[in-house]
Amino acid sequence: MKRTSRVLVCGARGLVGGAIVKRLEKDAFEDVLKPTREEVDLTDQHAVSRYFEAEKPEFVFMAAARVGGIAANDSYPADFIRDNLAIELNVIHAAWNSHVTKLLMLGSSCIYPRECPQPIREEYLLTGPLEPTNAPYAIAKIAGITLCQSYAKQHSARFVSAMPTNLYGPGDNFDLETSHVVPALIRKFHEAKRSGGAAVTVWGSGAPRREFLYVDDLADACVFLMERYENSALINVGIGEDLSIAELAGMIADIVGFDGAIRFDASRPDGTPRKLLDVSRLNSLGWKASTALADGLSRTYEWYLENETAAVSQRRQARTVAEPTPSSGRRPHRYPKA
Repeated sequence: MKRTSRVLVCGARGLVGGAIVKRLEKDAFEDVLKPTREEVDLTDQHAVSRYFEAEKPEFVFMAAARVGGIAANDSYPADFIRDNLAIELNVIHAAWNSHVTKLLMLGSSCIYPRECPQPIREEYLLTGPLEPTNAPYAIAKIAGITLCQSYAKQHSARFVSAMPTNLYGPGDNFDLETSHVVPALIRKFHEAKRSGGAAVTVWGSGAPRREFLYVDDLADACVFLMERYENSALINVGIGEDLSIAELAGMIADIVGFDGAIRFDASRPDGTPRKLLDVSRLNSLGWKASTALADGLSRTYEWYLENETAAVSQRRQARTVAEPTPSSGRRPHRYPKA
């Protein structure tokens, strides 16, 4: 990419897309497209095609998705698979049809089997059953990977796929019904500290182990891969270290300053027992994560304190750049109007 290249970030208002935009602007990219849902509904094939034809992006970061934690995935499985399949098909095909120079699609570590050998290597994809609580989302992401690989094989498209581990950072979703574990725990411990609560209940047994990557590190990896990775084989993005949910909860409680009890509700689902990515392929290219978990959590909590009102004021049902209109299942053409 040149600093004058026209770069499109799909999902620019989300956690990952926003970090990619920030990184590109920091590096003085002059022409960054960051459309909102109102400008283009990515689940609408005709709207996406018209947008690509009109704007003619050269490079595409595909960070748009309907995302959420265990509760959201388990409650809205049809929404997760439908919207993510639609976004991927529309954006990837439009990118090829409009002769985009290169596209980077972001998936998720949940694409791997539930009982996967650890650490998880890229070749373990499709070697066993998925975790049931997020299978629809995972299947949609696997389809996106296959789409990129198929366009690369049949049309020589420079479409690559990166699989990040669990993400967190400033700008995350702190809604307790749809958020991931880090923002949910930050909010729970903060509110318990403020109210003088004696205990905080955490979903699950606390035993599952997870790896967490600071979102600005992912943005850095995305720019790195866009500029240097040309293989259609998917590539993991992570930090290469994990910890238990119980350990994570204790760390966040310390950062927030909550000194009450931490209780675990084993009646709630744990999800996959362990998810630690093997990041040797990415490390061998010369990239490594630079943000320690304690530092990233502290920065995230500082952001939450500065933006608490906005972060908790609006209930978000796993919202994305492609959220359906509430009144019906049909989506209007938003770019441009017919």
